Amino acid sequence: MEWLSAAADNPVECQQIWADDPRMPVLLPTGRFFDVLSVDQRLGLEMYDRLTRSAMPFGPTVVDRKAQRVGFFLNSRSRKSFTHYLERETSTPPTYRYLDEGSAVVVPGPIPLSDDRYQWLRPPTRRPEANPLRPVALATALVVSAELLARIDRFEEQYPTPYAAVAALPEESDH
Repeated sequence: MEWLSAAADNPVECQQIWADDPRMPVLLPTGRFFDVLSVDQRLGLEMYDRLTRSAMPFGPTVVDRKAQRVGFFLNSRSRKSFTHYLERETSTPPTYRYLDEGSAVVVPGPIPLSDDRYQWLRPPTRRPEANPLRPVALATALVVSAELLARIDRFEEQYPTPYAAVAALPEESDH
């Protein structure tokens, strides 16, 4: 976590916070040491699963359970490369936020518990090496995962399951 705390405005203070409470989340500026691609949690979990199963290159990954967002860490100054590959994949990209210079991200401490708001899906074990394929992998996973979820949603609309049909019924009142 030393490389991650180095991204803090005050790295020594960040290290002390984590030494005192390894669960404590901290706010770190993006753009200097890393950028973050942030997406809706449902899309982010699908992307994470796809990237993991496909053994595609990607870095540390964080989830904010309350805000329902997933953040994928990239090397700093990756926006141009990510955007280039995203535009090659689709002319109508899914909704995402790209956090670089002038933004910040909340990261969990090194040892969050399972019920903490901020969690590492893929913890930063060491400073990630620059990998030019990471923006390509994230752009591809973003588009493919969004398309898959859209198809699943369309399927559920066309062919509701018995549970979905029951859930859609209005509740009975006691009156």
